[in-house]
Parts: sequence; structure tokens; C-alpha cells
Amino acid sequence: MTKPTGAPDQPPYLRIVGELRRRVAEGELAPGDRVPSTRQIAREWGVALATATKALTTLRLEGLVVTRPRAGTVVATPAAPTAPARRRPAPGSGPGSGPAADQELSLERIVRTAIEIADAEGLAALSMRGVAARLGVAVMSPYRYVPSKDDLIQLMADAAYGERGYPDDPPAGWRPRLELGAHTLWGLYREHPWLAQLGSLTRPLLVPNLVGHGEWMLRALDGHGLDPTTLFDIHLLVYSHIQGLAVHLEWEAHAEAATGQSEDQWMDSRAPALTELVDSGRFPTFTKVVGSFENGYDLRLDALFTAGLAALLDGLTPLVEGRAAGATAP
Repeated sequence: MTKPTGAPDQPPYLRIVGELRRRVAEGELAPGDRVPSTRQIAREWGVALATATKALTTLRLEGLVVTRPRAGTVVATPAAPTAPARRRPAPGSGPGSGPAADQELSLERIVRTAIEIADAEGLAALSMRGVAARLGVAVMSPYRYVPSKDDLIQLMADAAYGERGYPDDPPAGWRPRLELGAHTLWGLYREHPWLAQLGSLTRPLLVPNLVGHGEWMLRALDGHGLDPTTLFDIHLLVYSHIQGLAVHLEWEAHAEAATGQSEDQWMDSRAPALTELVDSGRFPTFTKVVGSFENGYDLRLDALFTAGLAALLDGLTPLVEGRAAGATAP
């Protein structure tokens, strides 16, 4: 990657902006092409993440780039430019960083902006300074609404989990209700992969809208003769299946951003190691199964989620329905 050139007294973020403008103008980056992420800019050009964020934010305000969930920041198409830079000053300078801009702030805007950053670039790229830069306000302005990054993440999680709810008239039967709850959560993790990284079974994330999803699951199982421990165990088994697969969504996105390789490219680069394992003769069943794939194994997380959920609920059916039958027997 060619480092930006320009007047040495220019702020570093403006030199980066100038270099990326040049690449777009000369066709090195075409509409829809991914531009370097904040982490890549910071690493390649030796600047802080805040500086990298400021550079990308300036390009967004110019309409040169746009952010797309899970795709990152890409070159905008000429047909749909955003507001030109002369109408919105670069972050941290001019009227956009003063009291007038701060007056436009709200907790909701801060939270939604933070979610956009996490969706596009991962939770590791989130910072209070980066949120301020994206909003075009003074660095300390968001702190008037939320005291810390940890508090912001809690608010982000609650807002994201609240994007999907459940019908007032639930489907009949415990299994269709659990399936609806599971698919609802999986859809949220698909839209916001960073969500699955927050909390664990041992140290759960206690925000109202996540508890609301748990309430739906527990109500589906309640009234079937299950003791409280068994009921809650089943709820956790279903939840851990969903979260256990969903964590790989963010891990893969992070790995691709860090290495610059897609999943297929990474696997191709590991072909010699795989060949060595197969040729060793130590793993005959592994060799037979892997060798049977005509075009390699296609890891389909959505299919694994659906198949795993069905198998899990099939296994739980005798327990749930057997207890219910026992509870109603004369």
C-alpha cells in the first residue's frame, strides 16, 4: 500500500484522505470496492485509530465512500452521492465541532451511530472518539450522554435486541414457539454479528430486551410439568446453540479484516498443511470424508443452525412432552 503524500504540515488524516481520493480518481478503487478499514489504515500508515476514523469520516461526508453492514466502507457510486463536504465540515474543525453540532446530539443518535460502526467494522473498531468523529462533534461530547464505552455497548446491545419482537398471538405448541424465538435471535445475530460476542452463559448480559427474548422462550416451556431447573436448562441449551454458532460470524469478519483473505482464500493457503495431514495415513476416516468432497466442504452456518436446532428439539421432545403427559395423568 502506498502511503499518502502531500504537504508535510498537513494533518495526518488529510494526507490519508488525499491519497484515497487519488486512488478513486485514478480508478485504483472503483465504485463498490472496499477501502482500507480503520485498522488497516492505522497499521499501514502508523496512525491512531481515531485518526483513521477521522479520515474515513471525512470521505463519507464528501460522499466519496459509504458504509455497508458487514461489507465495511466501500467507494460510493456516482449516482448516489451523499452531502458534499462544503456543507458539513470535517470532524473536529469548523462549525461542525462546536456547540451547534453538539446540540443536535441525542443518546439515540450516539447509540445508532455506534451500532453502525460495530456492524460495519466489528466491535474492536468501536471507540468513543470514533463515534464522535462519525457524528462530526467534539471528542468529549458523547460523554455527556453516556459515561463510558462499556456503558455504550450495553445500550447498543439493548437497542439491537429490541429491533425484533414477537406476536401478541403466539403460535400453538411449545416447539413452534421455541423455533420462532431461536430464528428471531439468529436473525439478530446475522444483522449484528458483534452481539454474540457479548456475555456468556456464566456471565450473562443483563439488558431488558435480551431478557425479553428469554421470557418468550421460558413461556414456551412453562406449563409442561418441568421443574424450574430443567426448564431453565432447556432454555440455556437452545440459547447456547444459537450463540455458539453466531460467534463465528464476527470471528470470520474480524479474521478477514485482519488478514485481507476471504475464508476460501485462507483455506487455499492452508492446502499444503491439509495435504500433509491426509498423506500421513494417521487419520483414515478424516481422509475418506474430506476426499469425498468434489469441490471442497462448504461451511453453511445457516444450514448448521437449522439442522442443529431441529436435532436439539427432537431430542428434547420426549422430556418436555413426557413431563407434560405425566403432569396431566390421573
